[in-house]
Parts: sequence; structure tokens; C-alpha cells
Amino acid sequence: MIDYKEPQNIIITPNYMSTLLFTNRRLLIATKHEKEKVIAPLLEKSLGVICFVNENFDTDLLGTFTGEIERELDPIATARQKCLLAMKLSNCDLGVASEGSFGSHPSIFIASADDEFLIFIDTKNNLEIIVRELSMETNFNGSEITNEQELLDFAELVQFPSHGLILRKSKSENSTIIKGITNLKDLKNAFHLLHEKFNQIYVETDMRAMYNPSRMTVIQNATKKLVAKINSCCPQCTIPGFGITDAKRGLKCSLCGSATNSTLSFIYTCQDCQYTKEEMHPHKKTTEDPMYCDYCNP
Repeated sequence: MIDYKEPQNIIITPNYMSTLLFTNRRLLIATKHEKEKVIAPLLEKSLGVICFVNENFDTDLLGTFTGEIERELDPIATARQKCLLAMKLSNCDLGVASEGSFGSHPSIFIASADDEFLIFIDTKNNLEIIVRELSMETNFNGSEITNEQELLDFAELVQFPSHGLILRKSKSENSTIIKGITNLKDLKNAFHLLHEKFNQIYVETDMRAMYNPSRMTVIQNATKKLVAKINSCCPQCTIPGFGITDAKRGLKCSLCGSATNSTLSFIYTCQDCQYTKEEMHPHKKTTEDPMYCDYCNP
């Protein structure tokens, strides 16, 4: 996976080719956790598609956050499988699916992160477009607790009740789990129910999208990236999805002129004709601050 900082303040501008390819086509959103609430409005407005959800498709079959069903594939492969299976079930040739992972940030290890992948598949035109949104705006957390006050302290920390909670016997135990708790009465009842059986229980954030507004926002931001990438067409063959595939480091230090690890350019590649384009100085600066130079600030 390419490690780079993408441009911010994405401007979504529909273009002729994406309008030609997608307008008035049915687009399946593969979800059972209400992600369509933030995905559908953006796709319908920009691409002219008609979004729908197949209620009979159970995305949990490919893995659950609480571990009853382990995810066997990596996030991108899981999102792809989820999308294709749901499309087949719905007899639809256009679909979107997302897959999220939660844990330590890959470069800021003391921080938690929400890592969301969104995949857009068009089997009619042989297109697959993938975007990633990595965000520290998450309440992802969990803790062992022994009394009600510890529970209430944790709940306040993770933005309950706007964000749902899960209670279970222990972090690794999957047989006794109470999910989707969103009010104080249910939280206390669930706690006392489990506490009567077990002296110590585990409380964690419910990371399913419909119980986690913070995650919904990250998915929404990923969708904005997806729409922007779909509307970015190859200058040579006009196929949608002309996006960043690599980042070259080496931006020069403003003091000593040495190459730093900061981004010098982005490489864009067409997935169809393989045309490539290099964008120099994508962050609108031609030199780097000496504080990021290994020579000036070893």
C-alpha cells in the first residue's frame, strides 16, 4: 500500500465520461449497517446512478468486528468479495462496498486509527476503482471493568450514547455478547446481567457504522475521494479512475539542499491503457523545512 498524504479539500466535478458511463444505472451498495446513508447521496448526485441495498445480503458472513466470524482476507480483498457477491445476488453490474479496520495508526503508534477502503466495481465496463481513508477521528477503544463507575467513566470517554457500546465476558470470548447499546438504562441492565455471572467484563466501542457516527464520517470522506477518482479520467484513453499509484520522495531541504523523505511528486497511472503522468510538488511547495531534513536535524 502506497504511503502518501493525499490532497485535501477535494472538489467533486462530474465529467462527460463518468456521466456517459453511469447515469441512470442501478448501483448496489453492499452493506447491512446503513452505510448507504452517507454513500448514496454523493454517488447519486455526482454520477447520476440509482443506489439501492439488498437486505438479503449478510455482510457479516465475511467477518465481524467482535470476532464471531474471523475475516479471512485482507481489507481490499474482503471489500472486493463483498461487492461481487452482493452484485451477483442482486443481478447488478455496478456496485460499491467498504471495509474498515481499527487499531494503532501505522505511523503514529500511540494513536488509534480508522482505516477505510472503498471499492467501486463496474463489471459492464471492466472497471475497479479503490480509495483509502485513514483517519485518527475514531473513538475505537475497549477496557476490562469490574464495577458500574468504571463502565460510566469509559462510556463518557468514548462519546456514549451517540456512539454505541458492546459488553461481553472478556475481550476474547464470543459466546456472550450484547451489542448495539445506545442508552443508559440498557447499558446498566446489560452490565448487571453480565456482572452477576462474571466478576469482570469487557466493554468496547461498537464499530458498526450505524452505531458509530465517527466512522460514518470517515466513510463519507472516503466516498468523496471515490467520486473524485471516478471523475478523474485518463488524458489518453478517457477511462475513469486515473489516480495516484505511487509517491516519489526527495523534496530538497531549503537550508542544505539535501533530499528529504518528503513527497517530491505523485505518479498517476491509468488502469486500462497504463498511461502515466508525474505531478511535481503536489503539496505546492518546492523545498522542505530543515526540521524534516535528516542532515540538518538528525
